[in-house]
Amino acid sequence: MKNENLKFGFVAMVFCIGFVTFSNAQPQQKERPTFAQLVEKMDSNKDGKIAESEVKGPLKNNFSEIDTDKDGFISEAEFNNAPKKRKSKSE
Repeated sequence: MKNENLKFGFVAMVFCIGFVTFSNAQPQQKERPTFAQLVEKMDSNKDGKIAESEVKGPLKNNFSEIDTDKDGFISEAEFNNAPKKRKSKSE
């Protein structure tokens, strides 16, 4: 009986440690999409360009900083030269 309780306690402890480790794991960081992927996803009028009116998500918040030539579109060069998102210290 005592041996069974020890086995059960050990299994329960291993399960708890495994659960806590899994639940505290950091999620995988998504890779930044390519310009071609963005055009495919966001270019609603299919002109091969990304206009401010077509942009969604975090890119919309930074459109004016990324559109360095201020023509109203994000070119592939502008997208590639845009600063990468920095991780905060809390992440």
